[in-house]
Amino acid sequence: MIFKVLSLCRIFALHGATDEFTKSEITLMYTFDYLVFIGRFQPFHLAHLQTIEIALQQSQHVILALGSAQSERNIKNPFLAHEREQMILANFPEDEQKRIHFVHVVDVYNDEKWVKQVKDLVNKVVQPNAKVGLIGHFKDESSYYLALFPEWEMVELDSLKDSISATPMREAYYRGEIQTEFFPKGTVYFLEEFQKTSTYQTLQQKFNANDRSNIEASSGREIKHLPKR
Repeated sequence: MIFKVLSLCRIFALHGATDEFTKSEITLMYTFDYLVFIGRFQPFHLAHLQTIEIALQQSQHVILALGSAQSERNIKNPFLAHEREQMILANFPEDEQKRIHFVHVVDVYNDEKWVKQVKDLVNKVVQPNAKVGLIGHFKDESSYYLALFPEWEMVELDSLKDSISATPMREAYYRGEIQTEFFPKGTVYFLEEFQKTSTYQTLQQKFNANDRSNIEASSGREIKHLPKR
């Protein structure tokens, strides 16, 4: 099912002022209590941002299931889970950050076990009797996992801005280029700061050598202060 969304901002504009709505009335506008968005976000780009913005319009809370959340890095998965949290939240104002939750999903090469892991992690976040949905975009055969959660109502997005693979973005990054046209500002800043770390240099060397092996989780200099949106 594909939903047509009228943003809360537009609703407020139509009514002339936000103070006409109580908190409970705003909550009732949401279709879901929680929407789950599964992805690796390596790195977080504009299509990811657009998906979360749509999810925040439809759901009181958004749960981001960060895939490949194991503690090793490689050229396919350069950023650890806590770094991706930081990168993502840097693109949202504080009030929306409070509505975004994270769960860390490690790679399990068995669909049944992977689905159970995702459900178990999500169930630790959601409140009892909450209405939970799944949001995503069937971009290619790699998106088959979206059909593995039939009990969660699907919010299928049929068109996303710059809905392309992150692979060429990572490859450009290892060559020293940040393709700013594909990233929101918070991601650009994170990527710029990460380039200053020894970990980036190690990943760059592995990319140049076509070495897909893992490296230690140590990230060198921490990226502590990202600008608020």
